Amino acid sequence: MPAESARDFLRARPWTASYDPGVPAELDLPETSLAHMLERSVARHGRKTALEFFGARTSYADLGRQVERAAEGLRRLGVRHGDRVAIVLPNCPQHIVAFYAVLRLGAVVVEHNPLYTAHELHHQFEDHGARVAIVWDRAAERVRSLGADLPVDTVVAVDITAAMPRVQQLALRLPLPAARASRAQLTGPAPGTIPWRELLDARPIAVDHPRPTAHDLALLQYTSGTTGLPKGAMLTHRNLESNALMGRHWLDSTEHEVVHGVLPLFHAFGLTLGVTFAMSLGAKLVLFPTVRTDLVLGAMKRSRPTVLPAVPPVYEKLLDAAQEQRTDLQGISVAVSGAMSLPVPLVERWEQATGGILIEGYGLTECSPLVACNPLNDSRRAGSIGVPFPSTEIRLVDPETLEDVPRGHEGELWVRGPQVFQGYWGRPDETARTLSTDGWLRTGDIVTVDDAGFLRVVDRLKEVVITGGFNVAPTEVENALRRHEDVEDAAVVGLTDPRGTEVVVAAVVLAPGRELDEGALREHCYAEVTRYKVPRRIVAVDELPRTMLGKVQRREVRRQLERTGVRL
Repeated sequence: MPAESARDFLRARPWTASYDPGVPAELDLPETSLAHMLERSVARHGRKTALEFFGARTSYADLGRQVERAAEGLRRLGVRHGDRVAIVLPNCPQHIVAFYAVLRLGAVVVEHNPLYTAHELHHQFEDHGARVAIVWDRAAERVRSLGADLPVDTVVAVDITAAMPRVQQLALRLPLPAARASRAQLTGPAPGTIPWRELLDARPIAVDHPRPTAHDLALLQYTSGTTGLPKGAMLTHRNLESNALMGRHWLDSTEHEVVHGVLPLFHAFGLTLGVTFAMSLGAKLVLFPTVRTDLVLGAMKRSRPTVLPAVPPVYEKLLDAAQEQRTDLQGISVAVSGAMSLPVPLVERWEQATGGILIEGYGLTECSPLVACNPLNDSRRAGSIGVPFPSTEIRLVDPETLEDVPRGHEGELWVRGPQVFQGYWGRPDETARTLSTDGWLRTGDIVTVDDAGFLRVVDRLKEVVITGGFNVAPTEVENALRRHEDVEDAAVVGLTDPRGTEVVVAAVVLAPGRELDEGALREHCYAEVTRYKVPRRIVAVDELPRTMLGKVQRREVRRQLERTGVRL
C-alpha cells in the first residue's frame, strides 16, 4: 500500500474508536494559564485538602494564600515576567507553592534534581541564567558554590522538615549526593541564603498584578533529548494545561481523586500527573520526598490512592513490600506507567493484587510529556504504549528520507499537538533538528501501528539511556569518565539486564600503563554525576569503533559488549 495511504489512514485517527465514552477527539482548550487554573481550583475547592505530606494537610484555600504571599516575596526580590527561577527541591508542599508562585508572576520555572552534583547543576544554571533559586536547604551550599561566573545571586533555602509533623528526624534519612555532605548541610541552611519563611511573610500579591497568558513560557524542563548534554525544553502554559486536560478526560477523573506523587516533580511525568493534573481537578496530592516503599505503604493507610503514576520498578517494589508486610493494595483504581517498557507479567500481578487497572503510556519531555496511552477498557493491550491522546496527530516517517512509510511498516514516530514544546532554550540548531517548521516533533522512537491505531515501540534512534525511568545522556557520563587520569576515552551505552531493565554500561580505553579499577572509576563518577547515571559496569577495551569522520559508533559499542556477554 503506498505511503500516502498510510498518511491518510493516520489522519483519520482510527484510534478514537477505542476511546472510553466521554473522551473527546479534540480538546476545548481555555485561553488561560496555569495560574488561572490553580485560582479556579482554590475558589471551587477551598476547604478540601490539596496536599498531604507525612500526615500534614494543606487545604486549597491555604495553598492559594501561600502562593500569593510567595509570589509577592519573589516580586520583592526582583523577579519579573519572563525571568527564570530555579527550583531545586524534592517533592514537598513548598515545591508546589514555589512552582505556582513563580508562574503567578509570569516568570519561568526551571526544575532541577536536588541530588545533582555541583558539576551537573553548573551546566544547567550556566545555560538558563536564573538569578533566583529556591533550594532545599541541604542543596543550598552546592548552589551557592557554583561560581562567580554565574548570574545566580539570591538563594532561598527551604527546610522541608517544617512540613513534617513529629517526623522531622526522617529528613536526615533522605539521600544526599555521593559527594560527602558537609556538617552545614545537615544542621542548617548555608550562610547568605534567605529562609523560605521570609517569602511567606510578605503580604499577598496585588489582585490586579498581571497574570501570564496561555502562550507564555512556563517551564524549562531539562532533558537529554536525542543526543548530547541535557537541554532545556521550553514548555508553555498551553503545553502543560493541555496535558493536564488529556489526563483528566482519559482517566475520567473527578475532584475526589487521591493522587500519590511518588515520582519526582523535576521529572516531566511526575510534574504533569502531580502538579498540573491533580491541581486542575481539585484533587488531593500526597507527596513523597523519596521513593521508599515503607513511606508509600504507610501513607496508603491514611489516604489510599485512586491514581498512582509510577514506573515499573516502583510497582515491583510496592508489590514485593506489600506481600512481605501482608499489606492490602485493593482499591488502587488506576495505575499509569511510563518512562520505560512495562512488562506484561507485572501488569497481571499488579491487577490481581489491587483489583484495579495498570496501563502503559508513552511520552517525552518535549511533549509535556503525554503522547499516548492505553484506554481504560477491554481494548487495552499489554505490551503496547496505547493510542494517541485527544488533539494529538501522529506520522510514521522514514528517518533517512523523511518520507511517510507505507502502512504496516516501521517508522520514526512524529507527533503534533498542543502539548508539543516550543524548542530548546538557546539552541536553535538543536530545535531545527527536532521540530519541523510546521510543528511536527521527531521523537527518535521507531514504532509500528496496527489497524486500530495502537502503537508499539520497536527501536530507538536516540542514544540516550533510560534507566529506572530517568534519561541519561551518554556524553555527560563519558565526559565525567574522561576527567579521570586513568581514562583516555570512553563510550556509554545502555544494556538490558536479566530483569529486562536498561542499565548504564561504559566501555573505556585506558591511558597508557594504567589498569582498570572499576570501583575507583565509579567513585570518581559519583562526585561528577548523580547516582543513577553512574555505570553499573565499566569494561576496558583496546579501542572504540568510529566512523570515517571519527565519531564513536555507540550502537557498535553496544553490540560488541553484548557479544562479549558483560555480566550485569
